[in-house]
Amino acid sequence: MTAPTPEDRHIAGQARLAGAVIAGTMIFWIGGQWLGGTYGWDTRYAILFDLAALAAFFWALVVTFRIWRRQKANRPGN
Repeated sequence: MTAPTPEDRHIAGQARLAGAVIAGTMIFWIGGQWLGGTYGWDTRYAILFDLAALAAFFWALVVTFRIWRRQKANRPGN
């Protein structure tokens, strides 16, 4: 088995980062919704949590798409 290349390590780091963002966003979003319901916050704060979560999910989607494209381009035989 060969050692991973620097490109492979970079891709793996990007994938870990995207996974951490997705997991952290879910915790942040669910926690924000729970806090808002518990303390009776105005609905505009719930919308703020929703928009922040959407932005983070969109970022993670873009990063995973770029990882997929990079791996597809690096395959032998292409």
